[in-house]
Amino acid sequence: MEKGIVFNIQKFSLHDGPGIRTTVFMKGCPLRCPWCHNPEGLDIHQEIAYTARKCIGCGGCLICENGCHTISAENGHLYLRGDCTLCGKCLDRCCTGALELIGKEYTVEEVLKKVMADKAFYEKSGGGMTVSGGEPLYQPTFTKALLQAAKENGLHTAMETSGFASHEVFMSVLPYMDLLLFDYKVTGENAYKEITGVPFEPILRNLHTANDYGTPIILRCPIIPGVNDNEVHYDAIAALANALPGVIRVDLEPYHALGTGKLERFDKECTFTADAPTKERMQEIRDYIGGKCEKEVIVS
Repeated sequence: MEKGIVFNIQKFSLHDGPGIRTTVFMKGCPLRCPWCHNPEGLDIHQEIAYTARKCIGCGGCLICENGCHTISAENGHLYLRGDCTLCGKCLDRCCTGALELIGKEYTVEEVLKKVMADKAFYEKSGGGMTVSGGEPLYQPTFTKALLQAAKENGLHTAMETSGFASHEVFMSVLPYMDLLLFDYKVTGENAYKEITGVPFEPILRNLHTANDYGTPIILRCPIIPGVNDNEVHYDAIAALANALPGVIRVDLEPYHALGTGKLERFDKECTFTADAPTKERMQEIRDYIGGKCEKEVIVS
């Protein structure tokens, strides 16, 4: 029985493929994009998030046998996660939700039961199930089994991915995907490795493999000020979309800072700041790329 770590099952999702969908967010990602908006999905293991503004200092968490929680007048509530064994006792005692377990182990059957509960909405809207993350290919066996089970139950399936995986892993999931939402982040091998921490070659290879296989592809392109907001990158997006018949659309995704606010919940420092591009700027970028691209280009 395949099991995986999921950090969110989002129902009534409208931006992860056609129609009304349920998006399953898999935990774990090998990339380290500085602008990541789901930092809770980076570590593949379960972890506890601590939201200081929710803490009322009730002291319930002091039940921890490892002394992971301290409360004082000088420092308030401190959570020493390095000593935490995830026993869960503090979670049971936290009455405000300041402490929250991120990531839950599911079987394929358990996830599919939640997904299938909304099958009527999928049928009426042309929706289905999308697997996202994190990076779903970081848990390849579970992701493949989940996509396969969804297909066997008549669902339209999609996967949002960075594309970073071995060729064998990528090929194993292709037969069970009706749509591929493929992130195209940065142009150039050196820049890609420097910014995301992983090489670009296997990503580009997998993208071409999906195209050759006949899987419909939506290129998802985050627009990050100071990182990839330049005409060299825009030209590359248009050229790539034109070169691949499988690309049916290009989605431009403006940077937002929602992820930075989550970092402190995991005692992580924010090392990236940027101003979100305005609607007018995104329209300018759309017009520029759209003028060179044979495929539909939208701002999502």
